Amino acid sequence: MTGTAPGVDERAAVAVEDRLHRALALVRVVVSINMVALNLWRRDNFDHPALGAAVVVVAVAWTGVALWGYAEARRRTPLLLAVDLAVAVGAVALTPLAKGPDFNATIPGFWVIGALLAWAVHWHWKGGLAAAVLLSAADIAIRVSVDQPLDQGNYGNVFLLMIGGPIVGYMCASLQQMAVERDAAQRAAAAAEERTRLARAVHDGVLQVLSLVQRRAGEAGGDLTELGRLAGEQERSLRSLIRQQDTVTAPGSTVDLAGALERLATAHAGRVDVATPGTPVPVPAHVGHEVVAAVSACLDNVRVHVGDGAPAWVLLDAVPGEVVVSVRDDGPGIPAGRLETAAASGRLGVGQSIRGRIADLGGTARLDTGSWGTEWELTVPLEATS
Repeated sequence: MTGTAPGVDERAAVAVEDRLHRALALVRVVVSINMVALNLWRRDNFDHPALGAAVVVVAVAWTGVALWGYAEARRRTPLLLAVDLAVAVGAVALTPLAKGPDFNATIPGFWVIGALLAWAVHWHWKGGLAAAVLLSAADIAIRVSVDQPLDQGNYGNVFLLMIGGPIVGYMCASLQQMAVERDAAQRAAAAAEERTRLARAVHDGVLQVLSLVQRRAGEAGGDLTELGRLAGEQERSLRSLIRQQDTVTAPGSTVDLAGALERLATAHAGRVDVATPGTPVPVPAHVGHEVVAAVSACLDNVRVHVGDGAPAWVLLDAVPGEVVVSVRDDGPGIPAGRLETAAASGRLGVGQSIRGRIADLGGTARLDTGSWGTEWELTVPLEATS
């Protein structure tokens, strides 16, 4: 998150950096005024006043350039930050030449914190630490010699630089991370609200029409019976899809897959027996939701093709690195070519609701069917989806 060429997820971080640099602009103006005032007050301390005045003028001029450069993210390039720090280090290094070897205070004084904070804001704690090291090294180099060791005052200045830069950088990174998480939560809430609105529209329109078609076709009988069956199947699929969109979780959160499958069995029509390890099975939230949705689609197929009261069994097995969910029934099985015919006619329940979901998670959906019944084995790797 450096403030250049931001993607969608970095816009909030760049906005935070923009605000921090606006605050830093005020700091730069204040320390520039302080630098000019102190050097005017201490003008008698210069052995070479012209050089000292030149350093102050360059520092003030650079402040103006920095205010313009840091105002927009596209101009906050590594070159700008490098020159910013180089000017600060150079102003410190020229102090002995302008004031003589017996100086007490550097020409820029507190003015150098502008470059330090800019590095901390832009490159976080690493940038703050790097800038602090370079500024401290320059300050120590012009003060310490064999016959003049580092005194307590100079040590205090170096100490403040070394802890101030990383701490400010860490705080900036934390603010940016919180802004990104806040925006993600807001987008998730907005998406949930939109899904709710669409679900109401589907419920008030499409589901009612499908229900009416199913009822009238059943009453008419004959060739319309198949149409009624298909309408009923699509109605149940849509209702299942609407139920699956009810829960929105924050990015990075986890869910207990065992508990979710047990709740699904309780809420599902028909007799469903669920066997889990007996302990929570935490998985990434999006993985849990997709696996539950695929299992729900399997159970919907049991109800539609075997019968409303047909029993089904769900087995969850958690092994290191993956979860395996088996869904089995004791129906007559799926006739050969049935899935291909359904896909050709536009019914993609198995292809999209089951195989498509598991494939999107990097897993596999294996189907075994025969006169003994039907069994789906859904295998999802956890490392690839985390």
